[in-house]
Amino acid sequence: MDMNNVNIEEIVKQVLAGMAGTAPAASAPAAAPAPAAAPAGAIPKTAHVAVLTEKEHFDIKEYPIPPVGDDDILVKVEGCGVCGTDAHEFKRDPFNLIPVALGHEGTGEIVAMGKNVKTDTAGKPVKIGDKVVTCMIFKDDPEITMFDLNKKNVGGADVYGLLPDDDVHLNGWFSDYILIRGGSFGSTFFNVSDLDLDSRILIEPCAVLVHAVERAKTTGILRFNSRVVVQGCGPIGLICIAVLRTMGIENICAVDGNQQRLDFAKRMGATMSVNFMEHKGIEALAEAVKEQFGGHLADFAFQCTGSPVAHANIYKFIRNGGGLCELGFFINGGDATINPHFDICSKEITIVGSWVYTLRDYVTTFDFLKRANAIGLPMSELITDKYPLEEINEALKKNLAMTGLKIAVVNK
Repeated sequence: MDMNNVNIEEIVKQVLAGMAGTAPAASAPAAAPAPAAAPAGAIPKTAHVAVLTEKEHFDIKEYPIPPVGDDDILVKVEGCGVCGTDAHEFKRDPFNLIPVALGHEGTGEIVAMGKNVKTDTAGKPVKIGDKVVTCMIFKDDPEITMFDLNKKNVGGADVYGLLPDDDVHLNGWFSDYILIRGGSFGSTFFNVSDLDLDSRILIEPCAVLVHAVERAKTTGILRFNSRVVVQGCGPIGLICIAVLRTMGIENICAVDGNQQRLDFAKRMGATMSVNFMEHKGIEALAEAVKEQFGGHLADFAFQCTGSPVAHANIYKFIRNGGGLCELGFFINGGDATINPHFDICSKEITIVGSWVYTLRDYVTTFDFLKRANAIGLPMSELITDKYPLEEINEALKKNLAMTGLKIAVVNK
């Protein structure tokens, strides 16, 4: 091979496209440039954005839609899930962001794009009309590529829906339009046109669990035939069960205090359940878990609640030499009281923490959702309540009341 004639840039593009499952044939002609405007329906001059203007209150504000730059994408928002992070910001403003346009679990349709936008972050071609989701914003590393994705956790990056307000304003998915800024802004986004709306709304929380299971696998303890406890059957715990089930793990015991959620956990792939409300004291609860596993403690456990007491309890469910993944704490929930000798050292338990995801986990999540739907897991039923944008305050209050599972804001 004559290395002087090798087009390195073209090779890299082909490798990235192959990772996204979109590698073109070698002889395929170059695609014609995508049109710069939506094929049907004019783009309005203004957008409606839900802005958290004070604690526990959004105002729907109207802002001019800015010009779409050469590296930018204008997306018409179809829907956005309500995350626990949104609820905490709504209730307490722990990030000191007010006023802020929230919503980071969103998806929508490209209606305008700059001339330089040809592919998504994974190298998959994009065009007007494609459905997309955003991931993280790497302002400190705007040239990040797929080769970096499994090396960098996105927990320290920025995200649309948690950005300080600026002169663009279209920064969150609780809106009818969002501007995805390219170039040095460092945005990452993905073409997910092959997924339905509910699946696209669930991508971000599902990526959290795909990452958690990948972290658990690093212990070498989580295996095909492992006995696994999942503690906490909110959306995070239920999705955790689904991820495990798509991997073929069948010995899954769900632990929660809500019988309705435990029943749904079995539909998501759990084979047994324990309602902690029916047992007095941790020893009785641990014995109930052991009984479900035929007299054995769990090989591995996932702690999916934000409760320090639940964290302290879960060690009692795990066998000597077992493993634990803690992923339930997305804000400071307080201190947990454990006995390091009896809970960890003498049992030689291996513990991993999990915090959000990497970009590679995000891409893996697309395949997880396809697999979950293919084997009949009721993923879309996780979204129990849908609200229009003008009822954003009610949506957040519903989330805080914890009377549903996944709450979403869906545009008409």
